[in-house]
Parts: sequence; C-alpha cells; structure tokens
Amino acid sequence: MDIRNELAVHVPRLRRYARALLHNRELADDLVQDTLERALARVALFTPGTDLRAWLFTIMHNLFANQARRASVRALHVSVDDAGVDEREFAVPAPQTRSLEVRDLDAALQQLPHEQRVVVLLVGLEDMSYAEVALMLGVPIGTVMSRLSRGREKLRTLMTGARPVEKLRVVK
Repeated sequence: MDIRNELAVHVPRLRRYARALLHNRELADDLVQDTLERALARVALFTPGTDLRAWLFTIMHNLFANQARRASVRALHVSVDDAGVDEREFAVPAPQTRSLEVRDLDAALQQLPHEQRVVVLLVGLEDMSYAEVALMLGVPIGTVMSRLSRGREKLRTLMTGARPVEKLRVVK
C-alpha cells in the first residue's frame, strides 16, 4: 500500500485527537493539515514496518507542543485580579470610531475655503513639498505656508468643536 493511502486512513483519528487537544474545529483541522504536510515532507524518515499511526501522532503532538510554546512566549500573562493593571491598556478602539473620524474630517475639509483645502490636501495627503505646491498653484511659497497654517488651524477648530480664537485688536 502507498504511504499516501495509508496516511488517508489515519485522518479521522488525527482529527479526533486534534479536536480533543484544541477544542476548536478550525484550529484542529489546521493542525491535521500541518501534520500531514510535515509527514509528507519527511516521508523518507519513516521506517517501513513500524507503526505509521504512532509516527503521525508524534508529529502532531510535537507540532501542538511547539505552537503552544510559541503562543505562551508571545502571550501577555496578567492575573485577572491584579489591581495594578489598568484595564484601559487592553481596550481596543471600535472600528466604527475610525470611520466616524474620517467622516468628520471629510466634512471639516469641505468647510475650508477652496484655497486652503487644496493646500492642506496637497501637503497633508499627497505629501508634496511647499515648493511643489507653490509651483503647481503658481503662488509664492509664503502664500502656501500661510494657507496651510490657516487651513490647519480651521480644521483643528472644526474637529475639536472649539470656538475660533479671535485676534485681539490693540486700540491706541
């Protein structure tokens, strides 16, 4: 009998063992696949006449142990009752927040005057230099810098919801 056919006979047992180890059907199937790949890659190491099932289970067990060892080294171990750990360190921002921020930024950009919006987008989004933007728009670099400064300040005000800072006039 061909070794590949013999391997196929043991797949149901390997799956049962993997599921018992992992308690997760998908991870167990991945472990079985990894086991079969390793067995096929190292078929020359198998001694004909010995127990193929035992050899396969040894491969699987070693793969599982290596994966568990790697996972435990990478994992952060924190006691559930540890009062010194700030729970906010483990907080993950909701994906909706990012899309809302992008929507708010887009709305704020639309409120900028056209000249400021163009400069903010070219410098901030397209990563162009002041000189490149000045050349492209046909304006002096100083104009690009002042439009960018005013545009960023207006964006900051719009994004934070703060009122714009009024410049004080000095009365003589």
